[in-house]
Amino acid sequence: MNVIRPQITVLNSEQIAQIHESSLQILSDVGVRVDSEGARRIFARAIGRPVDDDGYVRIPPEWVARALSTAPSAIDVYDRRGDHAFRLGGGDEQVQTQLQAQLQAQPQAQPQARFGIGVTALYYQDPETDDVTPFARRHMAQMVRLGNVLDSFDLISTVGIVQDVPPEWSDLYATLEMVANTVKPLSILISDEERFSDVLDLIVHLHGDLASRPFVIPYFNPITPLVMNEGTTDKMRTTIERGLPFMYSNYGMVGATTPITPASTLVLLNAELLAGLTFSQIVQEGAPVILGCLPAFFDMQGMGSFYDAQSYLINLACAEMMAHYQLPHCGASGSGMGWGADLIAGGHQWMNHLTSCMGKIGLAPFVGDNLDSKAFSPAVVIYANEVIAQARRLARGFPLDEASIALCEIEQAGPGGNYLTSDLTFERFRDAYFRSDIWPNLTFEEWQEQGHPQPTRLLRRYACELLDRLAPPEDHADLMARGESFIARLSTSI
Repeated sequence: MNVIRPQITVLNSEQIAQIHESSLQILSDVGVRVDSEGARRIFARAIGRPVDDDGYVRIPPEWVARALSTAPSAIDVYDRRGDHAFRLGGGDEQVQTQLQAQLQAQPQAQPQARFGIGVTALYYQDPETDDVTPFARRHMAQMVRLGNVLDSFDLISTVGIVQDVPPEWSDLYATLEMVANTVKPLSILISDEERFSDVLDLIVHLHGDLASRPFVIPYFNPITPLVMNEGTTDKMRTTIERGLPFMYSNYGMVGATTPITPASTLVLLNAELLAGLTFSQIVQEGAPVILGCLPAFFDMQGMGSFYDAQSYLINLACAEMMAHYQLPHCGASGSGMGWGADLIAGGHQWMNHLTSCMGKIGLAPFVGDNLDSKAFSPAVVIYANEVIAQARRLARGFPLDEASIALCEIEQAGPGGNYLTSDLTFERFRDAYFRSDIWPNLTFEEWQEQGHPQPTRLLRRYACELLDRLAPPEDHADLMARGESFIARLSTSI
């Protein structure tokens, strides 16, 4: 089917080759510091030479090439019920053929980019007042339910750090609330590295087998620049042993932890991702991994990080490198900016989500944070739900075929006619344009009659009403009871 579909491409073949060769040079000449003795031994056995006394591992290009040849090009993700949710990646010819067949059968099918809410905020921001309070267990339950009902979101990430339970059990209670309050796929970020295996055991206790139809994707960060910290490599090995896919994503601050130029930042971050990929494939060939970066900038005056327009350009370039490597991708989510559901946050949500849908972004898993990613705002998430829907609508394009051109309708209406009662109008008017759940299409006169309503006020009111209506899944009570019992037994055994 002939479809007009807008796309963004930022790299040509020569630039892709230059980025790749520069990344290989960093890995072979500079190397990466590997903090785990066990991980260093794994590298040494594979590469065939001992690791330097400084802990630096210099990775030969042939081992990167080998890793690229064994890593899966696509990962299927399921929901908690075992139903297929979405596929990330698909660079090989067979997957591309399947995707093309799907587009021909369903020209209005969703684009590749997927979105999730989160992540790991310290505070909850009230949608009515913007007041912030420490993130609590009740906030986790409610925000996961919110993500469960918003159609534009495909995945729920660990929304916040639960602070009203003992710190040593925070990750377990947070994960229990996630499993019990949604059926959507989950991305889990575990802050206490010693609890990682316990968290996976909890999910197995609640759900059973995780590997055959994975709905849980752990998320790991190396330390930029060029450090594979012990906790990350240990959790990678545990995840691989359990047969789960995972996200391996680096966070760079331009001018602080990465060089000041976007080009050098891109090359450095790409090298780190290739190092993580190589380690994963040395541990087990064919281990499923999702790669991506969060390219922030560093504010020399405020001594904090922030996202810039160049961040989203680096994000797009990283996604194109992963597409070139035929690897699943995850990346930036347009969050962290703004002081609430405001113009600042709105601009970044649009910039990220529109470019994601029109580029090669695979997954943007962390929508909803602001105030330097310290506070989670349900109002921002609800706003982003509409932004994503419109961005997807634009990226889908529209068909250009005989039925859509509809010359017969033009002939019937003739000069000076109208199409208000035409057959095609009656057939398609319900989905011909976007309708907001939050804001009505007011005429000037209606806007005046209603006392000049403020869009932000309507968003806040809608958010509060939606939060009041949220309900848990049907099996919520059973999962909570079994999860609480598991955590209680674990706490008494230690």
